[in-house]
Amino acid sequence: MRMVDIIEKKRDKHPLTKDEIHYVISKYVKEEIPDYQMSSLLMAIYFNGMTDDEATHLTEAILKSGDRIDLSAIDGIKVDKHSTGGVGDKTTLVLGPLVASCGAKFAKLSGRGLGHTGGTLDKLESIPGYNISLDNEAFVKQVNDLNIAVAGQTSKLAPADKMLYALRDVTGTVPSIPLIASSIMSKKLASGADVIVLDVKIGEGAFMKTLEDARKLSQLMVKIGKNFDRKVIAFITDMSEPLGFAIGNKLEVIEAVRTLQGNGPNDLQTLCVEIGSYLVYHASITESLKEAKKLIETKIQSLEASDLFKKLIEAQGATMPDLNDYIHVNGIIAVKSNREGYVHKLDALQIGLAAMRLGAGRETKDDLIDTDVGIVLNKKVGDSVNKDEVLAYVYNNKPDITEEIRMVLDAYTIDEKPVHKKPLIIEIIE
Repeated sequence: MRMVDIIEKKRDKHPLTKDEIHYVISKYVKEEIPDYQMSSLLMAIYFNGMTDDEATHLTEAILKSGDRIDLSAIDGIKVDKHSTGGVGDKTTLVLGPLVASCGAKFAKLSGRGLGHTGGTLDKLESIPGYNISLDNEAFVKQVNDLNIAVAGQTSKLAPADKMLYALRDVTGTVPSIPLIASSIMSKKLASGADVIVLDVKIGEGAFMKTLEDARKLSQLMVKIGKNFDRKVIAFITDMSEPLGFAIGNKLEVIEAVRTLQGNGPNDLQTLCVEIGSYLVYHASITESLKEAKKLIETKIQSLEASDLFKKLIEAQGATMPDLNDYIHVNGIIAVKSNREGYVHKLDALQIGLAAMRLGAGRETKDDLIDTDVGIVLNKKVGDSVNKDEVLAYVYNNKPDITEEIRMVLDAYTIDEKPVHKKPLIIEIIE
């Protein structure tokens, strides 16, 4: 085979064979195909797409480029979730203890955040002592003992994906549905779970901007999962405004703990209960989704889920912090409304970028995160607002946050007429 022939074939809109796709990925990982040729193929895929079979073959090739996590020693059905990312998305911190307290085996390998705010690992590492580096034996033992472990992905997991993503990032080929699907699914399949729920976000603060694209991506990932004999369910959820009230690593940990205690934001708790119901049901813990939902709600009320979160962080080397003395910042600035009315829009992307500028997220992978800073919203879409009423609080350690305050204020659109909120869960595909 010759790489140039494969590029020309995809350029001319012909589907690639399984052998051709595996040849490309294996040779690229071995650095026998140069970046300029791979960039050319990625651009051809970006413009001409891939069939479902091609996307499945690409997923398999990326999956086979590295190690797979062997979870066979874990008793029962293993469950996992993945979010395509959003502002204030601390779902894993709530969802994991919820489903684990119901008896489901929640085996989660997470990554770090790049962009608006930190990833799951950044949030957990804001708890002093939390160890994300578990070897396979320790990971399996903890899931068997506690029903839950949340650790970091190893560099040996789907290395082809890391190489391809780095190249896509600098060649304008990131927003390609088959490339996104194969990237996500190769890592999820390598992580070894039997049941996977995908939270596909759409809106200003999300990667997917339209329902049509989110639906295409969801359907493709569900099909890829089926081709690998895994149960995959995709939730399409709204990210036009941040999830919950807190944006920033320690702030989100606090909100997650309060949600597990039944005192969290309605949108965050609703999403976690709904996704959790599917995981618990498909883990064969209950006979129906309705029973699964009821079981999860009892685990919140009894504080069993909250207690399990504490056990999780203790098992991984940390101590539950005193939430009243957890955050240390130089200042907390109240951002006030300059008019009265109703919040019609709260731009999640603007809020996320403001949080990143404060230090809560990374612009590059080498940036250090300030885990104490962030934004806590006081008003969201549909809420009434008086003039000079607080819209949000900015937790900061910078000498001058004039620009960040302006960004938060500009994220709000306030009008005199009431407005109805969009549904949080737009569609479920399985």
